[in-house]
Amino acid sequence: MNYQEQDSHNEQKAPLRIAVFISGAGSNLQALIDAIENRQLLGVEIVLVVSNKANAYGLQRALDHKLPAIYLPWKLREEAEARALALMKLFQVDLIVLAGWLRIFSADFIEQFPLRMINLHPALLPEDGADTYITSDGSIIPALRGLHVVRRAIEANLRITGSTVHYVISEVDAGPVISHAEVPIRAGDTEETLHERLKEREHRLVVEAIREIAQSLQITRQK
Repeated sequence: MNYQEQDSHNEQKAPLRIAVFISGAGSNLQALIDAIENRQLLGVEIVLVVSNKANAYGLQRALDHKLPAIYLPWKLREEAEARALALMKLFQVDLIVLAGWLRIFSADFIEQFPLRMINLHPALLPEDGADTYITSDGSIIPALRGLHVVRRAIEANLRITGSTVHYVISEVDAGPVISHAEVPIRAGDTEETLHERLKEREHRLVVEAIREIAQSLQITRQK
């Protein structure tokens, strides 16, 4: 039994409590903060921001909005995951959002959050877990998983890439897809310019994905 099942029968119309894990600037975190504060994302509350880097600007974003934030060193994964799990229990987290998080969790940790952990991936991932992705214009491109996928898309001379929001499973970048968006690669694009355009789409995608999850969980709780 995962820890969330213990009190699930007492949940009625409580907000979706999310923890956002970051490793850098936290622009997707900011998109979530803005959506919540502007009431574009109702029934959702950021209860904790976690970073494996002490100097990550995303921590400052959290503090600027009076959100709990913590630096969690990630030298020994087993030890770090034990602390992370304790934090998730302490803050009663319903959903973990990996937004620019540059560490891989163990299968044991992931199993504690079945369909309760999502990731933003800066490439297009197919819904069937295949090694290729069919774009809206019928082109077949490789499904880029792992690290440095923005650079790899440019090096492969792809004309289209994109971003995907998916649930996290033990296999890297292979969980069920929630949503994705295509982004054209322009002549002269660098890794930096392409990444910035991908982030613009990610900001909308992550808000839409969490809205969908929050609504589906609210329906489940009401049954």
